[in-house]
Amino acid sequence: MDTDHLTDIWSRVFGTQPAPSLWLVIVTAVLALGAVVPHTAWRLARNAITIAHEGGHGLIALLTGRRLDGIRLHSDTSGLTVSRGKPTGLGMVLTAAAGYIAPSLLGLAGAALLAAGHITALLWGATALLLALLIMIRNAYGVLTVVLTGAAFVLVSWLTTADVQAAFAYAVVWFLLLGGVRPPFELMGKRRRGGAVDSDPDQLARLTHVPAALWLGLFHVVTLCSLIGGGRWLLGL
Repeated sequence: MDTDHLTDIWSRVFGTQPAPSLWLVIVTAVLALGAVVPHTAWRLARNAITIAHEGGHGLIALLTGRRLDGIRLHSDTSGLTVSRGKPTGLGMVLTAAAGYIAPSLLGLAGAALLAAGHITALLWGATALLLALLIMIRNAYGVLTVVLTGAAFVLVSWLTTADVQAAFAYAVVWFLLLGGVRPPFELMGKRRRGGAVDSDPDQLARLTHVPAALWLGLFHVVTLCSLIGGGRWLLGL
């Protein structure tokens, strides 16, 4: 591979692309909302939020020095991340807290990239994260889900026009921002009905002696603030 080709790839990935029109940004927001609000669409789309959720657990586990044994994604859109290390302490707390806020924070980071014009960098970065996650998947359904998601990013990145790439990138980020808000509300409903007795907030309550309701409230604050902040960036406000 010659130097000119490498320079071209570098420029393509890390250069900036023109922002799409406001109408396209709004249309992608509506499409993302259509994947989050209707129950039937959400049952399928929630798999992508689970990927981000479990990936958040796994990433923070590694960053805090824990050993990541593997990640499983299930067809009912639940997931499980298994890590080894000290069963208490800051690393375990951060690992447990990362899941529910990971999709929204990824969406916020994506909104920052798009606001700066880095559409291609977002697509390639997401592909790299999915590839890294794939290495840690330990069940067939999880592998299938991550491979199909990654394939969508690769195909869009290589085979479509700049306008299609922009629409796809904005739709993905809107979906993460909007989709990140719904799971904490779902968990709140389950807890009111006496379910989800071993949820992330319950684990955090045992680790920190802070009530699970306060942890759930924190998840609401982070996801809603991410939606507001990320939405403003995407809309250019």
